[in-house]
Amino acid sequence: MIKRVFIIHGWDYNPTMHWYPWLKNELEQKGFEVIIPEMPNTAKPEINSWISYLKKIVGRLTEETYFIGHSIGCQAIMRFIEKEDYTSKLGKVIFIAGWFKLKNLENEEVKKIADPWINTPIIFNKITEKINALTVYLSSNEPYNYVKYNKLIFEKKLNAKVIILKNKGHFTEEDGIKDLTEVLKEI
Repeated sequence: MIKRVFIIHGWDYNPTMHWYPWLKNELEQKGFEVIIPEMPNTAKPEINSWISYLKKIVGRLTEETYFIGHSIGCQAIMRFIEKEDYTSKLGKVIFIAGWFKLKNLENEEVKKIADPWINTPIIFNKITEKINALTVYLSSNEPYNYVKYNKLIFEKKLNAKVIILKNKGHFTEEDGIKDLTEVLKEI
């Protein structure tokens, strides 16, 4: 069975940005089928529309289903896995710049969009029972802050291996990030 990797981009991003095309190419060379869906209404992401879109795209989950999320994409993956009726273990799950709390948001409109993602509870045990391993990459100079808090929640609630990389910002092109060899090695 072919290993499928779903790379879920962040808020107001698209599949052609940052390190996504580089990682897709590298994984395809290793025999993975890589899907980077363009998520709906990326400027104003909503939990339900992102989860239902993932359900449509991913289809049946198997041990050969892998997820890589960036920023709000991590939230979407967690919320999708939590809701899925799946009784086995998924392949690897990797989060880049994942979060539970945010600081330094640009304005009130952005805070209003982020609010449901921050304040709608996640039932963590419904995720841990479906994943083999979760690796989370955070940056020492994350602009949206709460690195220690997010690290602690990922470790305590999801048994994640959390790796803090030095000065990667929010892992975007603007931060000079065009590839992520760490993620490639992790898979």
